[in-house]
Order: sequence, then C-alpha cells, then structure tokens
Amino acid sequence: MTEKWLRVLVVSLLIGLVELLCRFDVIPSAVMIAPSQMVEELARILVSGQFSADIWTSFSNVVISTLLSVVLGFVAGLIIYSMPSLRDVLEPLLASYYAVPTFVFYPVFITIFGVGAASIIAIAVLLAVVSMITATLNGLDRIPKVLRKTGQIYRMSRFKTALLIELPAAAPYLFTGTKLSVAYSFIGVIASEFILSGSGVGYAIAYAYNNFENRHMYALMLLILVSVTVINTALNHIDRRLQARRQR
Repeated sequence: MTEKWLRVLVVSLLIGLVELLCRFDVIPSAVMIAPSQMVEELARILVSGQFSADIWTSFSNVVISTLLSVVLGFVAGLIIYSMPSLRDVLEPLLASYYAVPTFVFYPVFITIFGVGAASIIAIAVLLAVVSMITATLNGLDRIPKVLRKTGQIYRMSRFKTALLIELPAAAPYLFTGTKLSVAYSFIGVIASEFILSGSGVGYAIAYAYNNFENRHMYALMLLILVSVTVINTALNHIDRRLQARRQR
C-alpha cells in the first residue's frame, strides 16, 4: 500500500510541476499545453463526439489484433511445444525477434492488404504474436510433472488432462502473454495509423501535429495514456490474483 501511494504522490508532483511550468510560460503553449487544459479539451472532445469515429476505429483495431495475437500465438506455441526439433530451430529466432524493426514490412502489407485497417491489424499482430508464443512455451514448460502424473493416475484422457490440469496450471504465464499482446497491439495500431491510415487516433494526432492544433493533439495523447493505464491496471489486478493462486 505504501508503494502504491508513493507512486501516486510522485506522479501527482510531476503533473503539478508541468502544470506550473505551462501556466507561467516556462514551457510555451506552442510546445505544450497545461495538463488541466488537456483534461478540459479531452472532455470537450468526448462530449462533442468530434473524434468518436477515430476512437472507435483505433480501439476496434486494438481489440481485433489482440484477439488474433492471443489465439494465433497460443496455437503456434502448442504446435512448437509439441515438436521439439521445430522448437530448437525457432527458439533462437523468437529470442531475437524484437530486434527486427517490424515496421519495415509495412510496404509488404500494403501490397497484400491495401491501405486500411487490414494492414494496420496485420502489423499489430506481427508485433504482438511472438510475446504470446513465448508465454505459451514458458507456461507449458513450467507445469509441474506431478500434475501430469496425477492425470495419469486418474486415467484422464489427453484432452481432459490438458483442459483440467495443464491449462489452469499454465494460466498465469498465458495471461502474462495476453497482457503483452494488449500492449504491443496498442503500439502497433497507434503507430501504424500515423503512416498507413486516414482515420484512427494515431492519424488524428499526426493531423493535429501537422496543423499546429496542440489542444487536439495533447487531448488525444492523454486519451491513449489514460486508456492504456486503466486497461493495464485492470490486467495487473487479474494477474496478481492468478499469481497468488499459483503460489498457494
């Protein structure tokens, strides 16, 4: 609890400092508006519905890319885990995967899917799926052997063993992969919208920047920060409960 309130205090002090620097023109309004003005502008935007279509587009793409990443990553992880020789080949590549700048492939996706949501989702999935594959492999590796032996003792079928024993045991690790998939999907979607889209929050931020509309730009940036923080806090709460259950 102390760490939690200390974190809140530090963030509050930083926000207060930025507020004062902006209010006294130490930071010019052409560079940054005060945090309180960001909140006011965000409230105005949400009430007016000015960017509702862009917000819906971005968050829909994030949800779709997250679901695809989790499902494809889990299935791919199961296949790789069941084939040790394939795993020996792929594991070094998975370990160094994020050293490759994923966005270099965007011309390929434009050629295949065209300019639009499909290309954005494809890039986000490409960015997020490996974290789920790695989490699946890690979770399956860490299932205690005694649990599998328990299934054999009770003469459970392979399907029942996987569903009732292995999946619950691996759940905390799988959920870690899900959290990372959400984070990477946000990064992939918002960043892709800067260069691949004519809609979405990323596009709206870039448009506001290019047209010196600081109030819109910072309000939309605040929306992304608040959304990611709320989602991450909720996922961390679930993760802590799963970890606590695993340790009992």
